[in-house]
Amino acid sequence: MWQLSEVTAIRYREGHVYHIVFDDGLEGDIDLAEYVGSGPVFEPLRDPTFFQQARIEGGTISWANGADIAPETLYEKIEEGNKALQPTLPHLLPPKL
Repeated sequence: MWQLSEVTAIRYREGHVYHIVFDDGLEGDIDLAEYVGSGPVFEPLRDPTFFQQARIEGGTISWANGADIAPETLYEKIEEGNKALQPTLPHLLPPKL
């Protein structure tokens, strides 16, 4: 059974990007621009000051107006981003000792 990981730390980076850390050690930067203004609850996130005031609540990133993003969505985005950073061609891998 898949266990839902929880967000344990967030740090604002720039623009609409937060660095997010999960309880199992997975971490990475996520651009949340796609959520900003995407519905009534996300409309206040257009204000940069408000956007930067995110907190951790219920195991995920959230804001004072009740906006939040499902932790499993964040987790998948970080996993995908980390995979994209891994070398995919054998000649890019370090030599085996």
